Amino acid sequence: MTTATLTSGKIRKSHIVRESFPVLEMTCAACAVSVESMLKATAGVKDAGVNFANQTAWVEYDSAIAKPVDLQNSVRSIGYDLVVDVEDPQAVQEESQRKHYEEVKRRTIWSSILALPVVIIGMFFMDMPYGNYISMILSAPVVFYFGRSFFINAWKQARHRKANMDTLVALSTGIAFLFSTFNTFFPDFWHARGLHAHVYFEAAAVVIAFISLGKLLEEKAKSNTSSAIKKLMGLQPKTVRIMVEGTEQEVPISAVKVEHTIMVRPGEKIPVDGTVVSGSSYVDESMISGEPIPVEKTAGEKVFAGTINQKGSFQFEAEKVGGDTILAQIIKMVQQAQGSKAPVQKLVDKIAGIFVPVVMGIAVLTFITWMIFGGDNAFTHALLTSVTVLVIACPCALGLATPTAIMVGVGKGAENNILIKDAESLELAHKVTAVILDKTGTITEGKPVVTDFVWQGQGDVKLYKDILYTLEAQSEHPLAEAVVSRLKEEGIKGVALESFESLTARGVKGYVNGMNYFIGNKKLLDENSILLTPDLTTVASRLQDEAKTVVYFTNSETVLAIIAIADKIKTTSKAAIKSLQDKGIDVYMLTGDNEQTARAVAEQLELKHYKAEVLPSDKADFVKQLQNAGKIVAMVGDGINDSHALAQADVSIAMGKGSDIAMDVAKMTLITSDLQSIPKALNLSTKTVRGIRQNLFWAFIYNVIGIPIAAGILYPVNGFLLDPMIAGAAMALSSVSVVGNSLRLRVAKI
Repeated sequence: MTTATLTSGKIRKSHIVRESFPVLEMTCAACAVSVESMLKATAGVKDAGVNFANQTAWVEYDSAIAKPVDLQNSVRSIGYDLVVDVEDPQAVQEESQRKHYEEVKRRTIWSSILALPVVIIGMFFMDMPYGNYISMILSAPVVFYFGRSFFINAWKQARHRKANMDTLVALSTGIAFLFSTFNTFFPDFWHARGLHAHVYFEAAAVVIAFISLGKLLEEKAKSNTSSAIKKLMGLQPKTVRIMVEGTEQEVPISAVKVEHTIMVRPGEKIPVDGTVVSGSSYVDESMISGEPIPVEKTAGEKVFAGTINQKGSFQFEAEKVGGDTILAQIIKMVQQAQGSKAPVQKLVDKIAGIFVPVVMGIAVLTFITWMIFGGDNAFTHALLTSVTVLVIACPCALGLATPTAIMVGVGKGAENNILIKDAESLELAHKVTAVILDKTGTITEGKPVVTDFVWQGQGDVKLYKDILYTLEAQSEHPLAEAVVSRLKEEGIKGVALESFESLTARGVKGYVNGMNYFIGNKKLLDENSILLTPDLTTVASRLQDEAKTVVYFTNSETVLAIIAIADKIKTTSKAAIKSLQDKGIDVYMLTGDNEQTARAVAEQLELKHYKAEVLPSDKADFVKQLQNAGKIVAMVGDGINDSHALAQADVSIAMGKGSDIAMDVAKMTLITSDLQSIPKALNLSTKTVRGIRQNLFWAFIYNVIGIPIAAGILYPVNGFLLDPMIAGAAMALSSVSVVGNSLRLRVAKI
């Protein structure tokens, strides 16, 4: 859009544009807040938002004032980066994430290797000669080199008057290391005051190693996740054959214009949206409709970008190209749905944001109090107690509380055929109040099969099956494959075929042993004056009411058989839906199929809520509608047509045998096709979240009890001061409690 602004008596045109950019170097939700605030503060920017989950930023700015490079410089000033003016920003972002993962992995391995001997010395060989110096030399690179990111991030947060886990790690490890270094070089300072010069190098090194391990687990999910958008874009061919004065010319997809005539051969992807002008074929449109049966395309029929041509060839006229195609709209909708979710501030970061300044305040208050009321040894007691407060408040258990429970929960899910991509969905799934199920491939098998053969008369059924097999093997109709597969299972071999003819939009005709045979729809029967008896009409009507497609096999005089073909409902679907409904969860079925089929399936499942003839955008709109009604929505799907709704849902679940796009967008994937895994996933979420809360309790109970004691609250009563070494042991015990509690989930029943 373009507007005009009055500046110093002159009219200046402003051009407001909205663009999305990948963001690099963000490590927590607080980083996203910092990047967003800097973008909004940049001259010419009207509005901006940052999504930590997919590492992107959208910016609405006046292109007459601000340029992408200005946005980039603004973000770089606080230590992050924005990917602008590159040919493939997604590739740059993925490469950056891969390098970051490798860096975190290297950091974790080396910090663990160096921390191990420090722990052994600190726990078992405290009095060995030069033990303190060895520990100091080994722990220094762990704290200040492999743990440098904690200090850098803590400084970034401090500049914006914020605090998070990194602040807590940097403070506790930095002070513990410096205090231990002082005690190593100047032990006489404490000996002269009748105190032992304890060191805490092992505490500092172990904290860095443990927290790095947690970061590694988090980064692994990010670096191994491929881009859903990139896969969607891969559905569009790079080059296209257009017809120019009767000859084919191969041009890049970007060169295609509206009204170009495009040739499509068997097996090719359709490049843009348009209308068929000549030829015919069947096209797999499952990415749009979700239905498994390819659709016949003849002159005048619409075709869509990204769909796949089957065996025939045809030419079509381009009507929508570039960003106007349905495929481009699906890509855009997925991007918007992913980017519209606000950055999730993890529970542990929220707690740390309050906990860190509180602990710092208590440590400072402790020091001041002892300096005022401490008497002869005021400074000694003030220094020891304030350091003890910081040591006992070490965030090791806090850092382990969520990752360990999530790690065990993810492992438990994998054992039960549930692959979980991120912690957010696992934490949220227990709150789900509505589940949306796609029909085809989710509730049903997703593949047409023959369900009924109704043979007529006393003829040679074996011979008729041979003829039927031969004709269907020659047919290009997608339903023919279901018949061929069924007859193959019965050992049918076929017969010699004298002639064969495909009858567009009606069926096929064959000549065998001096007689014509037909396979097709009711229209084919009418054209050849083949009458249906009342009994057969009743049978056909009943089968259609059961959501089955009816095909007729006849000779030139009479109907030989009625064949019913359907996408069968999975054997476990009904039980899974009942299990969800018993939990008080509303279950909805969405399908692109017709009302009659949808109703028949819903009745078989005893399902109250369903919608028929639903387009991909309708599915996402329905998710929004339920969300606006206050429901936490889980979407379960298997196709490209489900990707927008999956991205929009609070919890997204893909079927493992579905499309790569659905699995990429979804936060959970069911390896099995058994819908019973859905209630299991929700139960797993409940138990995992309960474990996280218990872990946070154990992580803090030591602090609630220990911090006041560390500050010297008992000293006026009985003269007791908590030794920093005991404080370190309490910290370790809280970590053991957290890990032990998380491991209990391994034996839990879901």
